[in-house]
Amino acid sequence: MSHGPRSGLAAVSSALLAMSRHLEVRDVLKTIVASARELLDAQYAALGVPDDHGGFAQFVVDGVTDEQWKAIGPLPRQHGILASMLREARPERLADVREDPRFEGWPSAHPDMSDFLGLPIRDGDEVIGALFLANKNCPKPEGGCGFTEEDEDLLALLAQHAAIALTNARLYERSRELTIAEERSRLAHELHDAVAQKLFSLRLTAQAAAALVDRDPSRAKGELQQVATLAAEAADELRAAVVELRPAALDEDGLVATLRTQIQVLDRAHTARVTFTSHGVRALPAAQEEALLRVAQEALHNALRHSGARHVDVTLRKRGPDTVLRVTDDGTGFDPSAIRRAGRHLGLVSMRDRASGIGGGLTVQSAPGKGTTIEMEAPGG
Repeated sequence: MSHGPRSGLAAVSSALLAMSRHLEVRDVLKTIVASARELLDAQYAALGVPDDHGGFAQFVVDGVTDEQWKAIGPLPRQHGILASMLREARPERLADVREDPRFEGWPSAHPDMSDFLGLPIRDGDEVIGALFLANKNCPKPEGGCGFTEEDEDLLALLAQHAAIALTNARLYERSRELTIAEERSRLAHELHDAVAQKLFSLRLTAQAAAALVDRDPSRAKGELQQVATLAAEAADELRAAVVELRPAALDEDGLVATLRTQIQVLDRAHTARVTFTSHGVRALPAAQEEALLRVAQEALHNALRHSGARHVDVTLRKRGPDTVLRVTDDGTGFDPSAIRRAGRHLGLVSMRDRASGIGGGLTVQSAPGKGTTIEMEAPGG
């Protein structure tokens, strides 16, 4: 390595911090690969996550352009040296991969590689991935540097931390899937309780109007007016529920625009006034934007469905380097001392989990008859 001891340690520290900062599995994989290539000064790096069918569920590369990667073709199978390394779960350090008897060639568009270093990523006894590096950059004009034992030790350290980062990312994604399932289940109940009841009333009222058309036309007219009112209310309830079900357009629009759009729809769908203001908030990391959006949706749901509020206000602002979301309502409120009993019903547990998942905090202020304020703080860089 060209790094001195101090710069080398700083580079390792930087790589480990970068790995722990991401929550999405794909982001973690990309960071591990880029960190490995930079730390060991290699031309190419790759990380494969094996599937159960002799292939790779995911395969991330660094040092290869998008055009090259497309030309290479399908993901590699677990054969040759890759299969041996995964099966025996041991490092492979080769002066020239092409001369190894297990080498089976590569696609025509694949870059030419010689010196090779591969290492399994293990979680206990399970191999959850494999790191591959090729073509150590060599300052000598005659070449022949290759990967060293020191490189192998450094990659082994990186692989240990990669296992932790990858496992944490998988747990985060699984937790998010469960949360989404819980949210969909809750929304199904809301649809049944709100829309289904409205439609049931609508059907009964329409039947009453039909029975009165000949006998009492004026009463029938009144019933039909009630039908129109109930149909409008059902449409509003349905529209509000669809806003919560529809995937948020965070990737395209960002947090501020997505929140503004959803709050405008909620304001039209409910009798309560729902307002939104944003002060100085620009683009945030994807994990933070999603957590802030979900907490805002949960808090809005509570305020609009359970508190009887006439006004709900949502603000998003910068506080130093941090971003603060505040949802305030003038509804019935509740006793914070009873929060353990009320917490799960009001979604406070999931909101706290979302806040802590990005290293932030959640505070709740409320009192009977005094409304409720929920504030979430997302840490800045």
